[in-house]
Amino acid sequence: MKISARNVLKGKVKKVSTGAVNAEVIVQLAGGVDIVSIITKTSAKALGLKKGKDVYAVIKATNVMIAAD
Repeated sequence: MKISARNVLKGKVKKVSTGAVNAEVIVQLAGGVDIVSIITKTSAKALGLKKGKDVYAVIKATNVMIAAD
């Protein structure tokens, strides 16, 4: 697989919570850091997502917002 995104982070599915339309997927990266993604339920099923599956979190964004108090 080749992809244009530069931020590709390998991890394992920690949890998949499905709703009526979407699924919340928690991916645990090396070092114990979690990334959460909301994808369609259809996509989660097509990818065969389940706890322990090796996956990649792909981040493609034109900007990242930072906030502080």
